[in-house]
Formats: sequence, C-alpha cells, structure tokens
Amino acid sequence: MASLFEIEIQQLKGVGEKRAQLFQKLGVSTVGALLRFYPRTYEDWSHPCSIAEAPFDKPCCIQAAVASRISETRVRKGMTLYKFRVCDGLSVMHITIFNNRYAPNLFQEGKEFFFYGKVGGTFTHREMSAPLFEPAQRGPRIRPIYSQTEGLTSRQIENAVHQAFERLPDPIRDDLPAPLRERYHLLELRDALKAIHFPYAREELEQAKRRFVFEELLILQLGLLRLKSRRKSENRMRLSNDVTGEFFSLLPFSPTGAQRRAVGECIRDMQESPSPMNRLIQGDVGSGKTAVASALCYCMAKNGWQTAFMAPTEILAAQHHRSLASLLASSGIRVELLTGSTSAAAKRALAEDLAMGRIHVIIGTHALLSEGVRFASLGLVITDEQHRFGVGQRAALAAKGDNPHLLVMSATPIPRTLALMIYGDLDVSVLDELPPGRQTVDTFWVDSGKRQRAFQFVKNHLNTGRQAYIVCPLVEEGEGNLAAAQQYFDQLQKEDFSGYSVGLLHGKMKNREKDQIMDDFTNGRIQLLVSTTVVEVGVDVPNAAVMLIENAERFGLSQLHQLRGRVGRGKHKSYCVLISDAQNEETKRRLGAMCRTNNGFEIAEEDLKLRGPGDFFGARQHGLPDLKIADMMTDMETLLIAQEEARKILIMDPELTKPEHRGLRAEMFRLFGQVGEGGFN
Repeated sequence: MASLFEIEIQQLKGVGEKRAQLFQKLGVSTVGALLRFYPRTYEDWSHPCSIAEAPFDKPCCIQAAVASRISETRVRKGMTLYKFRVCDGLSVMHITIFNNRYAPNLFQEGKEFFFYGKVGGTFTHREMSAPLFEPAQRGPRIRPIYSQTEGLTSRQIENAVHQAFERLPDPIRDDLPAPLRERYHLLELRDALKAIHFPYAREELEQAKRRFVFEELLILQLGLLRLKSRRKSENRMRLSNDVTGEFFSLLPFSPTGAQRRAVGECIRDMQESPSPMNRLIQGDVGSGKTAVASALCYCMAKNGWQTAFMAPTEILAAQHHRSLASLLASSGIRVELLTGSTSAAAKRALAEDLAMGRIHVIIGTHALLSEGVRFASLGLVITDEQHRFGVGQRAALAAKGDNPHLLVMSATPIPRTLALMIYGDLDVSVLDELPPGRQTVDTFWVDSGKRQRAFQFVKNHLNTGRQAYIVCPLVEEGEGNLAAAQQYFDQLQKEDFSGYSVGLLHGKMKNREKDQIMDDFTNGRIQLLVSTTVVEVGVDVPNAAVMLIENAERFGLSQLHQLRGRVGRGKHKSYCVLISDAQNEETKRRLGAMCRTNNGFEIAEEDLKLRGPGDFFGARQHGLPDLKIADMMTDMETLLIAQEEARKILIMDPELTKPEHRGLRAEMFRLFGQVGEGGFN
C-alpha cells in the first residue's frame, strides 16, 4: 500500500495532466491517496422499488426497461430535452433527460436501466426528471458519492478508484498490527478499502467505517502523544518574582476575577511546576484573553526572559503590538513587531536585537518561524487563536528556546473533555466573565426582502457617527446568487451607500492593502467596511456598532458568533443583522440560536448538537491534521480507546521502528505532514 503513494495518479487510464490537476485540488496526487479518498456519502441503489411504490418526497432507485422511442425537443439555445417512457412490467414512468446528445443511442427500446432520483407527477402519471442512471447489468449496489471539484465528477472519481484497486498488491501490508485488529474485530485493510468504496450492504459499509475511524484516531493520537512527549522536560525558567500587581496597576481598567485567576494559575505553573507551563486559555469573544497574555509578557520581561507572541494574521499581530507597546511604554520593556510585510532591512535589525536580548517581547505572524529568528533567552511562547495554527507550528516556535513555557489562547469555546483530549497535557483556564462595559449585541434575522430596511438601519447608525461592517461569504462571482464582496462593494458604493465612505477588505488583497484599509477603518476614515471573514478574528474597532452578515446560512454558528464579536467592543449599543432566505430546519435553529443568546459556550453547545464539531472544531481550524473519516464528537468512545492503545504502543516502541509499527509511523508522517510535522524524525 505504501508504494502506491509513490505512483502518480496520472498513471491511471483516463487521468491526463488536466484531470490530474483537478484531483490535486481535492488533495489527491497519487494512487495511494486516491484509495484513501473516502466517499463523502452514498446513494442506496441496492433495493430498487417498483414505479407504483416509489415515494414522492425522497430519492429512490427504480429498475425499468425503456418502453418507447426517445423524443428530442430543443427548448432554447443550449437546452435540449430527451423524453421517453420506461416500464417495470406493471407501471409506466416518464423520463426526461437534459442535454445528453448520446441519449438516443443509449436509451434503446427494451434496454433495462437503474434510474435514481425523485419521482414527481401524480399517482396516475409518474415522472422523473434528470435522473442518475446506469445499465441494470451492473446489479443493485450502494453507490459511492465523492467530494468533487468543477470539471471532475463523482462518477469519474469512482472509475479511477476502480483502476486504483487493480494496482493493490496481494497480499497487502496492513498498517494496523494483527493483534490490534483481532482485539477490536476490525476488517483487514484490503477488505475495508473495498467495502468503504464499493459496499454491497450497509453492514459491510459500517464495518469498514469502524476500521478506518479507529485507524485514523490511533494515528492522530500517536502523533499528538509524540509531540507532547517532547515537552515533558525540566522547568528551567522558574519565575523568581511575581510582578502581576505592578502590571495590573498599568491597566486603564480593573481586571475581572476570571482574568486575575487565569494569570495566577499561569504564574503558579511557571514558579512551582516541575515542567514548563503548558496552558490553554479559553474565553468567549471579548473576555480579555489579551490582557492575560500581556500580564505574562510583563512578568517574563521583568524576570529576564523573552516572549514570542504569534498571531494568525498581520492585522491581529499589528493590533496586539499597538496595544501592548502603548501599555508597556513607560515600563522599559521593548515590544516589537515582525510580519511578512516587515522590510528586509528591518527584519535583519530585529533579528540582531532579538539574538542580543535587546527585545523583550516580539509579536508576529508565521514570520516568527523563519530560520533567521533567534532568541537570547526565550522563556514564553504565546499563540493567539490557537485553532488557526497547526500543531507543528506551535512546536516549531517553542523549539527556538530551551523548552519555554507555552500559553495557547482560543476564543472558540469547546467542551472541557474535548479540550483535554486534543490538548492532552495542557491545563485549561476558562475566562467566564466579560469585562465591565462590554455590550450585549442584539441580533436579528431577516430575509432578503427586508434588505433595504436593514441598509437604512445601518445608515441611521453611520449618520450618528458610528461605523459598521457588512460581511459576505465570497470574494468573486461564481456561486449562485451569493453576495460576492468585490461586486457587492461596487454596488453599495455606487448605489445604496453612495455619499458614505465605503471600504473593501478580503483575503486576496496584499498585506499592505489590508493593513491600510484596517488603519483607515480603525481611525474612522472608512465608515462602512465590506469584508469577507478576514475580520472574523480579533479586529477591535470600538466605534463599530452594526454587523450585517449576508447569506448568513453559509456560516457556521461559532463563525457567526466570532463575526458578531467585532461589534459591541465600545460604549455604544450594538447590533448584528443576519440576512438569509434559507428555510431548512438546521438553518432556522442555527440563526435562531444567534438571536437568542450572546454566550459563546451556549453557542458552542448548540453547534455541536446541530453540526457536530465540523464547523468550529473542524480540522483546518483547530490546527489538527485533516481527518478524512473520523468525527471528534460522535466517535468520542473510539477516540478514548485509540488514545489508550497509542499510549501502550509508544511505551513499547517510542519511535515506532518495530516492523509491526512501521506502517503506523508512515501514516503518522503522512497525516501530520498536512500541518507541519513539528520535528518528527
């Protein structure tokens, strides 16, 4: 199996250079990766029903023979309909196929097909439009449906997978050791791959899923435990002086009890723990995590240690730098900023001053991971919005010191059990109080028919000197009627908000452009900011009082909550307006929850109920490798078992070099390679 990861997918018949590029968009570049590209869902063609018994309200499979000649009707340019009747021996159904010029040759009288789709019409005149179909000789089956990209269909992927199977060696080396498979009654790899892609029965499919979920979670836990084991070292940076009282006196406000408690927990870790601090700070939007981090930066500097503070975006890094440099200006503590936009000359100067110990706190983005960045005495690493960073990136920054203390911060509340599962060796502090003056944001949900009233609501606030955001899910046109930031911005600037100062911010802009726009918005030169979700994290403009979110159904609950957190940060009453025409039940519950509560932990719980962890706890957000089949919430029991088995394996074979563990080692490298392997060797 491992060797198949070395065979490029272009070696499969029908996969040329262009199609290979489409596969690469899906993360599939080799034959081995294709076999591990599991279907996202399935269509049940295994139990065809009769035409008379076919339901009207859900897709079904019908086996029937073509019973009439096909008629061809050109409705308009680019639209041709092909119509014919089919019969299952008892009843007749009318079929309509769109724009398939091969239809007349394909659907010849007497030929039998499976047709899959929704039945319409009446009880006496049944019809099916644009059904999926295939010759009946293939037999009843459960059909895999794969994630697709434009130009590459699920059927084409399925055909490629069939070819990939022909390349499987026999026998195949299984990554899971035989004793482990036998202990948990798991399918062998070949049988599991066959069943996950081409199951003949639901029971077979569930067995395959069970095997791959276990395998994936075992490999995840092996990787996490290996990363964590490298941080179990002696605490060589014990704080001798607790100067948090001095820091709190610098603040222009009185810290909350939760902030004082969190800082106290961190100080005790750094003073008394035998190992370096490894602590996760969880807090809702606006709960004051930055003040906690600032207190620790101050204490470290006063004790002779440097701090590296990594933020996910240049906007957020610059914001942290401004606030911390201003706060510590009179303390003799030097705070500097390092990002991708920093000039080469400035980077060289900063690198020299860091290495000489002349900088106490360096705030930056991924630029902090650059090879030229060295510290004289790195004592503390802070990562803000931890879910935006890979596990390896966190470890890579810590590797620039001699086992420094580690603080990770997240504004995405997650249940404590999940936090401990993912951040296993990290202690957890929760900021469960909001600082005085934080506004409750009133949230409303309206349909697009009330958009002009919503715009007038925004204008009313702009007219009183406030500022506002309008957030869209896309940057460019190309997906239905979704508002696209660029075109939408042009329309708003010329029509609905002509006469107002309107700015545009999106992720495809150059960093300097983004910084300039945010500076203009922060300083009031822009009244209305049209943006994609680049403003989701950390942007702090106290004068912004309205957040209007277009196509709100396109966002997860926790993401909506993060966006809402951009307003209500000052003294002005603030509002969030959600615009959505979606009417499915999940969307109603999601948007209803936004209107009902401002509590991030309640939002997180509701998100778990509605969507599982995929939205706010999705792989690309919490920094874990991209899980293909396992689910952190629904597979919790399997996760616990996998974690225990991973511990046993690493006790027996810490480097996974025994023959029976080499497959696990290779898969671990493959899995963690997505997020930076953090020094695996």
